[in-house]
Amino acid sequence: MNNAQVHVYTDGAARGNPGPGGYGIVMEWVGKPYRKEFSKGFKHTTNNRMELLAVIDALKKLKNPETKVVVFTDSKYVADAVEKGWVFNWEKKGFKERKNVDLWIEFLKEYRQHNVRFKWIKGHNEHPQNERCDQLAVEASKGKKLLIDTGFEGDGNSLF
Repeated sequence: MNNAQVHVYTDGAARGNPGPGGYGIVMEWVGKPYRKEFSKGFKHTTNNRMELLAVIDALKKLKNPETKVVVFTDSKYVADAVEKGWVFNWEKKGFKERKNVDLWIEFLKEYRQHNVRFKWIKGHNEHPQNERCDQLAVEASKGKKLLIDTGFEGDGNSLF
């Protein structure tokens, strides 16, 4: 049984939406002075893709299955899709007429390995970790060696 609890703070950004984008992650191990930050930037993407990719990449970084995770996000798109159960209905219907299918499929794979809850927080509201994630995301979107968001540039809706 894994008793570790991790707080994950995420934010995504896209300048132009679509346009250059990035995400920022702050991960904290609850009860321990352990904190890590991550970010990545992409040449051409959307804000929603970056919001979701931040959560996926954070969950991928967890080494132990069944970790208790609280994801704090200012993205209603991500938080509501999970907490209100929409993504599970989309999955049952084969993600028909949904955007970002590639990322939602990847998200569900990671999500199911842990005990994940989402908490929506108001963006740009002086929440220290959220503000740091926003800063990381914007900085990443302005990087010199931006990655290609293959799911978006390929339309994001293919399954392979």
